[in-house]
Parts: sequence; C-alpha cells; structure tokens
Amino acid sequence: MTGPYPTLRWERARWAEGDRVVVGIDEVGRGSWAGPVTVCALVAPPEHLRGVRDSKLLTPVERERCAARVRSWARAIGLGHASHEECDDLGMTEALRVAARRALAQLDAQGFVPDRIVLDGKHDYLRMPGRVHTVVRGDQTVLSVAAASVVAKVARDALMAEEAEHFPHYGFESNRGYPAPAHRCALAAYGPSAIHRRSWVFMESSLWGGLPRHERHPRLF
Repeated sequence: MTGPYPTLRWERARWAEGDRVVVGIDEVGRGSWAGPVTVCALVAPPEHLRGVRDSKLLTPVERERCAARVRSWARAIGLGHASHEECDDLGMTEALRVAARRALAQLDAQGFVPDRIVLDGKHDYLRMPGRVHTVVRGDQTVLSVAAASVVAKVARDALMAEEAEHFPHYGFESNRGYPAPAHRCALAAYGPSAIHRRSWVFMESSLWGGLPRHERHPRLF
C-alpha cells in the first residue's frame, strides 16, 4: 500500500474542542442490486494506526488483514444493516439512516454516546444537525471513517458470501450484488433472487417470470 494515508487530524481537532467521543461512520452496499446496506460506526483511539486505507483502495486480502487490526485497535465498533426489503420499502436514504442508528445503538450499548460524528460524503442522512459533520472523501482522509469503511466492507462481503451458497448462479461471492457482467447474465437467465432489491431501476429491464418491479409507497413524514 502506498500513501497518502488517512490521519487523526480531524479527530484530534474535535478532541481539542472538548468532544470526548468522536465517531467515524461509513457505509457499503448503497449501489448494490442485492443484499443489505451496511453501516459501520467506529470510535478511534488517540494512537494512530498505520496501514489503514479507504476500503476501495485495498485488495480483499489487505482488507481482511486491516479489518482484523482495526478490530483489535478501535475503542468501540458498531455494525448496522438494513435488509434488501428495507432498502425497497424505505428507499436508500432512510435505509442508511436505519442501518446507521442500529450501528450507533451498538456503540451506546458499549458505553459510547457520540459527542461528534464524522460522516463520509456531503449528505447527512442521519439528520442529526449540530452533531454530524460531513467530509467529502472522508474515507480517504479521516482515520476513523477509513477504518469504518474497511470493517463495513469486510462484514458485508462475508454476508454476501454466505448468500452465494443459497443463490449460486449470481456470483455474489465475487460481485457482492453489484452489477458485474456475470450478475447481469444471471439476472437475464434466472430473474431476480429472493434478496434482490426489486424497486431498483434494473428491474425495468429484468422483468422475468411475471415478477413486477417493487413500487415503493411515498412516506408521509
């Protein structure tokens, strides 16, 4: 792995301002056609851990090793999932919020209530103004977010590998539900599986066996 590496600069600035518990959050599975969306919330210690990178910049073997190091190093980790049904029924923004709040509830159970949250990207899907800061490319610059991205990716990859045993035609063990060529071919041949997100736009060209695209009802709040 080569640099630049994420640092604790952002977290240290918040600690200097008096925030005791600073949490980095990242998600994986937003663009997948199947399976859950997964969110990791992570509390980093004050010591810097070298070798952590945004999960997208690591090979699968590097991610596994990095996730193991992060798990031994982090002060607390919470993992939350929103199922494919929730992605369909709630929409992605609300599904992300549900998964993130589940991850934060796990931190709470470990005695860590965040004073400050740093969220990768530019959209606060948590809707926690005053507590949440969004950082574009936070998974490449903020250590707790980069570490969360690795843990979330490894956890969701493991879930999709388990699903691959039940749905062997789709190659979930390698494409993790994303629209790879083999996945597209399997959809054309076999139609959507039980864990596909049927409100996603791919269903418009993948109607098969009389299965309609899932229509999400608008939420009233």
